[in-house]
Amino acid sequence: MEQELKDEAIARMIMEQYKPQNKEDMQDAIKDILGPMFEAILQGEMDAHLGYESNDHGYKTTENRRNVYIDKNVKTSYGEVQVSVPKDWDASFNPQIIPKRTRDVSGIEDKVLAMYTKGMSQRDIADTIEDVYGFESFHETISKITDHILLPFLPNVKPRNLKFQIANNL
Repeated sequence: MEQELKDEAIARMIMEQYKPQNKEDMQDAIKDILGPMFEAILQGEMDAHLGYESNDHGYKTTENRRNVYIDKNVKTSYGEVQVSVPKDWDASFNPQIIPKRTRDVSGIEDKVLAMYTKGMSQRDIADTIEDVYGFESFHETISKITDHILLPFLPNVKPRNLKFQIANNL
């Protein structure tokens, strides 16, 4: 029941924002959502890789830094989406959600959308990522990814109470 309410709230927000009139309009709306969502996941992966967030001006335990973003067009089930992929100075960052030299992520987007709209726990998300994508993700990485995806939409949310507050905001 609670999940159905969240799904309805998300659908209502998409309908209000994009006002789709047909299937193509709805696919365009989903494509618009997927690009920033993939970018947020990539930012979370980069934060976990480097050990600090992009706006962290404090002491860092590594000499490696963020470098540039490379625009990459990836194929999804909804059409082509442009994603800005972060790079680091050492070129040691290997994104997991959209691996290097990968252009087709069809099928992944549905799983990504489902994980975040269902209010899954970080452990459940990590298990799903490992099961679907074949790589192990760590709690810290999932936490960083969750922060990048959800916190911009819920600015007054404290990460510790995120699941509870998401339920109350949807």
